[in-house]
Amino acid sequence: MAESTLWWISAGVMVAIELATGTFYLLMLSIGMAAAALAAHLGMGLTGQLMTAAVVGGGAVAVWHWFKSKAPQAEPANANRDVHIDIGESIEVGHWNSDGTATVKYRGANWTALPADTTGGYQPTGAYRIKQMMGNRLILEKL
Repeated sequence: MAESTLWWISAGVMVAIELATGTFYLLMLSIGMAAAALAAHLGMGLTGQLMTAAVVGGGAVAVWHWFKSKAPQAEPANANRDVHIDIGESIEVGHWNSDGTATVKYRGANWTALPADTTGGYQPTGAYRIKQMMGNRLILEKL
């Protein structure tokens, strides 16, 4: 069996494993194996094929990792509006308790609310925005 055929088969197996696991980096490595198959078609020796696979596959992984590190990171789930539709909604706080919590009525139920800014101590009443949800508690910031 020709060396190029082995490279094509290994690239195909790598793509199949990537499809089963969802690890995108394996797809980058399979690109390196495909490049090694092309190098075998061009008549390179085994050392040249291995170097081609390493440089192209490793380079693709490095470029993809760099690209992903520059992309904006998603907010944590407890502060992400895509996860909790209540994030960003306005709410009225009529009274803060002595322990720093408030009981607020929101969507027909009573919720325990905490201020996002806990450095001050005294919290004014009035309009707030839901910044996060921590379990069954609302974290509020002043509007």
